[in-house]
Amino acid sequence: MKINPQAIPGTVHLVDQDSQIQGKHDSGNKEIVLNPTPSDDPDDPLNWTRPRKYLAMFCMVVYTFGVGIASASIYSVLTPISTQTGLGLATLNQGTGYMFLFLGLGCFFWQPMALQYGKRPVYLISLLATALIIIWSPHTNGNGSWIGGKILQGFFGAPIESLLEVTVSDIWFEHERGRWMNLYALALVTSNYIAPLVAGFIADGQGWEWVIYWSSIWAAVCFVFCFFFMEETNYSRQTISPDDVLNEPSDLNDEISSVEEQNVTILGEKLATPAVVDTENGQSIPINTSTKTFVQKMALFRATPPMDQLWINFKRPISMFRFPVILWSGFIYGVSLVWFNVLNATASMIFTNYYNFTPAQVGLTYISPVIGSFIFSFYAAWASDWFKVKLARRNNGVSEAEHRLWVFLPNAIFAPAGLILWGVGASHYVHWMGPVIAMGMIGGTTALGCSVPCSYTVDSYREMSGHGMVVAIIIRNLLSFAIGYGITPWITNTGVQNTFIAACFISLICTLTFLIFIIWGKASRNSQKEVYWRYVQEALDKHMAH
Repeated sequence: MKINPQAIPGTVHLVDQDSQIQGKHDSGNKEIVLNPTPSDDPDDPLNWTRPRKYLAMFCMVVYTFGVGIASASIYSVLTPISTQTGLGLATLNQGTGYMFLFLGLGCFFWQPMALQYGKRPVYLISLLATALIIIWSPHTNGNGSWIGGKILQGFFGAPIESLLEVTVSDIWFEHERGRWMNLYALALVTSNYIAPLVAGFIADGQGWEWVIYWSSIWAAVCFVFCFFFMEETNYSRQTISPDDVLNEPSDLNDEISSVEEQNVTILGEKLATPAVVDTENGQSIPINTSTKTFVQKMALFRATPPMDQLWINFKRPISMFRFPVILWSGFIYGVSLVWFNVLNATASMIFTNYYNFTPAQVGLTYISPVIGSFIFSFYAAWASDWFKVKLARRNNGVSEAEHRLWVFLPNAIFAPAGLILWGVGASHYVHWMGPVIAMGMIGGTTALGCSVPCSYTVDSYREMSGHGMVVAIIIRNLLSFAIGYGITPWITNTGVQNTFIAACFISLICTLTFLIFIIWGKASRNSQKEVYWRYVQEALDKHMAH
């Protein structure tokens, strides 16, 4: 199959208003064109039955909670850890910064391995390694061993950052993807909020060491569950959106003058008529049930691809640094996560020093960001796909990747307001409900700041989203690493109030940059289209497309 190099990546015909577009349509709403185009293989993840897709999403949530809880369980007990081990709060926060750094850098290794050998084995290795590595933390005897343990934890936990977004795009069509990307974002942030909540009670009852031990046990339980129920979603895809296929003469038809009128080439055959896929049941019509047994579905490794593909998978993320959309997505994702890290780094200090909370009480304050995350995620899950279809209808059926960015607008209001209430409110000893409400606002905007940039990257460059997400996560986690190093000296030198006043205005200015991409995002994608499609063509020719 030859790709049209003049097609703009991220610009697709999503709504077939005149019934003119050849290709597969949603049976529930026959106006909706299915992007990406599914194959006729029942084991294509796009064709999985609805229960099979739901199980895959549940496994995604289980994995996220397994690694996420282990990564965040100490946030509410930093003060007792510092008191009993002699490690300063600056060292503990630096360890968290190094963990975030390697949560990003580790993607350079795990993402190519997952695309080459399968996502399932990478997820399982990540869970098992996390369960084993964190056991070392209670036996730390110095700064070096603490930071070393956090580096290893970050490296093996890296798939939580960039692989799950690709799993979502493996399974769901573009008009469905937003809600499931928000499920991932919700699982990611709530795992980081629930962990400190529970950890406070464990620390009061059993000591802070058991916070770590129970996190390890939980990760091991998640490993067992995923071992028996998590399926592989890698699929060598030889289908593509009708908009992106190059017009070529066909044995069956004369050369067609418009891409929109051209039938989609699938596995070298020409579809004579539009096919229908039942997205309510998650399968094409007609389509056979899976031919794989349970043992085959749960296999750890598939046929080994050629080694030259592995090298391409390792070098391709470097090439993706040239795309402004991906760079901005990583930046805005990182800015959103920075405030989450600031909150975690200061929660124990603020509630202990200003309000005399016990570790258990500090943990209970994390109920607020959990609630905030649910509210913002449910809003985004509905609004993201609604905007996608609604704005496509207004645009003659054409969907632009930037259409989902409007969902990001609440962050420009609630993130700055939450930061002011958190820092300035605590400095003036407002009632403890003030900082607790601020936690909910910051927690909710963090969830939105996770899902929107990830969706934008995948919508813009879906065929290369596995590599694009690596770049976005690297940028995001470099910012997290920097704040882990800087937050304690920042507060020490400028005070809590001035720190968070500055954070408020930084957040507002950074968040409003989404308007730049609403205006000029398509022009940016258009300027890089030929380079991008060259990468995709290479992947198709080598049977590496996913």
